[in-house]
Formats: sequence, structure tokens, C-alpha cells
Amino acid sequence: MQDNDELSEIQLEDQKIIDNKELSFLEALIPVVILVGLLAYNIFFVEDQEWFGGYTNQIILLIGGGIAAGVGFFNKVSLTTMLKEVWENLKSVFVPIMILFLVGALSGTWLVSGVIPAMVYYGLQVLSPEIFLPASVIIAAVISIATGSSWTTSATVGIALVGIGTALGINPGMIAGAVISGAYFGDKMSPLSDTTNLAPAMAGTDLFTHIKYMAYTTVPTITITLIFFGVISFNIDPTGNADISNLLNSIKQTFNISPWLFLVPVIVVALILLKAKPLAALGSGIVLAIIFAFVFQGHVLESLSDSNITSIVNSILIETSVVTDNEKLNDLFSAGGMEGMLWTIYLIVCAMVFGGVMDGIGALSRITKALLSVATSVFGLFASTVGSCIGLNIVASDQYLAIVIPGKMFKQAYEDRGLAPENLSRTLEDSGTVTSVLIPWNTCGAYQSGVLGVGVGEYIGYAIFNWLSPFTTLVFAAFRIKIKMLKNK
Repeated sequence: MQDNDELSEIQLEDQKIIDNKELSFLEALIPVVILVGLLAYNIFFVEDQEWFGGYTNQIILLIGGGIAAGVGFFNKVSLTTMLKEVWENLKSVFVPIMILFLVGALSGTWLVSGVIPAMVYYGLQVLSPEIFLPASVIIAAVISIATGSSWTTSATVGIALVGIGTALGINPGMIAGAVISGAYFGDKMSPLSDTTNLAPAMAGTDLFTHIKYMAYTTVPTITITLIFFGVISFNIDPTGNADISNLLNSIKQTFNISPWLFLVPVIVVALILLKAKPLAALGSGIVLAIIFAFVFQGHVLESLSDSNITSIVNSILIETSVVTDNEKLNDLFSAGGMEGMLWTIYLIVCAMVFGGVMDGIGALSRITKALLSVATSVFGLFASTVGSCIGLNIVASDQYLAIVIPGKMFKQAYEDRGLAPENLSRTLEDSGTVTSVLIPWNTCGAYQSGVLGVGVGEYIGYAIFNWLSPFTTLVFAAFRIKIKMLKNK
């Protein structure tokens, strides 16, 4: 997630939710059904995913946006209204897009400077397959709590953990699932996180009451997650151990490995802890990596190009591969630079176009109201909130809208049932924040898969914390566990 400074720029609390009384529920669903149908067809039935140069999902999102616009025109919504909402959506992802470009540059410069190889080198000696996955959950959780950002966690320790685990022969989907589980636990529970501040603001409670109340559902969920990864870690075939010495030798022969290289990620994390803007922190990480590349890895730069400067520029902008005498490392020591992030950025932009048109024609409001109307019991109210958050993560492709819109729509309903506002804020986080990363075209799903280099389809089954959280909150609601009531009710 982005930082609170970025959130204040977006000003989601003041966002106007468009209500179109002319639009029926079935009409609001038409673009959603067609979008999901086309995406499902592409995923399950199309073997060649290189349609439109590999940008099939992006084209499908634009088609969905076009259909939504057609529904809007039929219901007398002006093009200006729809374009205005699209523009608002695009403005909200400007900083995330800049972050993605910087992460691409970061991965390239951290490769040629030896930072990532050093992390892999020392990590291979410390993290064995038997403890790797639960250790990854804990490491990611600690960093995310400290920084308040799952995005920063993935862009720093997440990249390193995927590299280390891959070298150990562990399934990348498992590693990414462990990293994402820990990162979203920390993000969710950190007072520095934007969504952790946004949810109570929408529900009408305070930050620390919200965090305390979230612990009731979040701690059991992360405990189950750790147990799961502990069990599968002990059942992983540790065949990677035999090859570790060869891997270490190959890394040492290719790069100049030194503990001093850890200064780069340490300084980046420290800047974030000191409340530096993410763009400034990541930019500093790139500059430091360039300096360290000249100091420590001159021979690597020379092997990549005739000019050291050209090698650095290429590592920032385009794909860079450092060849070793080990095939596993050749796949690992490759970075796409800024160019490698374009697919993800295009996906986010197209998703924002679709979500903006859906909001502009009043479809998001209509779908959420329909869910609210079927909430005839306390459990039904919680279930409708969960369904609304997950649905908006799918349709609006943005976790902030998945918190803001249900928060505004359901706030009065919770109060009318005598439910304290922290019930709503907790449910928004348990279902809106954490499930965003499970949707391939959502900004969070696109970001995490792009940064970690692991597709959503590969890690979705292992992101235990993320898909288990909505179920946990529904179990608590069904059995009335820690459901706080308003005193005056």
C-alpha cells in the first residue's frame, strides 16, 4: 500500500459516490458479467496468451469499459461524467505507477550492484528449506509493520526472499504467498498504513480502537497461516541443500560479495521509517546502488557493455541479465528494469478506466445498494459488507474504493443494528484490504505479481492469510464472537 502522504493527495474520504436511479441492478451487472466471462475464457481456454502482443487482459478491461459506457449512454449518463471519473481514478494511481517504474529501476540496479546477489548469498546460509516459508511470513510481517507498507516490503525483502527460496528449489508461488501473507498482516496492523487509517475514518471510529479490534480476527488468521507454512516447509524435499555450496561458489565468482552491500536496503528502509516519501526512498536506493555498482562490481558492468555508464543506464531502463556458470542463477539474476514494469502499468491504467466508467454510470453504487438490501440479519449485514468489498476489488480494481464505497454505504446500517463502528472498520480491512492482491487486474494484484515476478494464479492458493481473513470475520459474525454493540442500543 502507499503511504499516508499519498493518501492525503488522493483524498478518498471526500470522494463523491455517484448514484444513478435510472440504472437497474441487472444493467449494472452487464459489464461485470461480460468482463469476468472474457477474463475467465482467456485464462482457462486460451492456450496462446500472446494475443494483442500479450496484452489480452488489458484489452478485455477496455472492452468492459466500453460496454459500461454503452450502458451509461442508454441511461442518459454524459460522456463528460464518465471521463471525469476515469480521470479521477487515473490521478489516484499516478504515484503507484511512479513507484512501479522506480521498483523496476531498483531491481536492475540492485542486481548489477550486487545487493540482490549478496542477499541471496547470505540468505542461503541462514535460511534452510525446513524453516524458510514461516520465516518469510515473519520477516515480511515485521518489515511491513515497521514501514506500514506491503508494497515496500515486497520491493525490498520480498524480492530477496523469492530469490533465496528459488535457489533452494522451493516453489515460487509458495514463497510469494508467504511473503504476501506476512506483508498484508503487517500492513493491516500497522498504525502507519494508509488502509489502517482509512477504514476507521470511513466507519467512524479511532485508529487504535480499530487496530485492537482487528487483532481478534487477525491473530488467529496469521497463526493458522504460520502453522500451514510450517507444515508444508517440513514436507519440502530439501534437495536444494546439496547444491548450496555450488550456488555460493558461483555467486562469489561472479560478484564481489560484501556485507557493506546491505547498507543500500538498510538505508532505504530507514528512510521509510523516518517518514520519507516512497518515491524519495526508492530513488535514494537507486542512486546508492549505482554508486555501489561502480565501487564493488566494476567487472560485472564491464561484462555487460562496452561502457560502465551504458550498463547502468540499461539496468535502469531495460532487461539486464548477469550470466554465471549455474543455470539456476542465470534465471534468478535477471531484471526487467522500467521496461519490465510496463505490462503491469498498462494493466493498472486499463483497470482504472473500467472502474472509472463503472463509477461514473452509477454501477458501483447500484451493486453495493443491492447487497445492502438483502442484509436482513446481523450476519447478513457482515456477509453483505464482505461481498461488497470483494466485489468492488474485482469491479473497481482498486482497494481504496473497496473500502470507501462500502464504508459510506454500510455505516448507517451498522448503527441502526446497534453495532459499534469498529465492527464495520474491521470487516472493511478483513475483506477489502487483504483480498485486493488476489485479483490479477486489481492495482495490488498487478503490483505484487509484477514486483515479485510470480503470477497471481501461482500464489493465490498460498496467500493463506489473504483469502482466509474474510472467512474468519464471517465466522466471528456467525457465532457472535467479539461483536461489540453500541452502549445506547
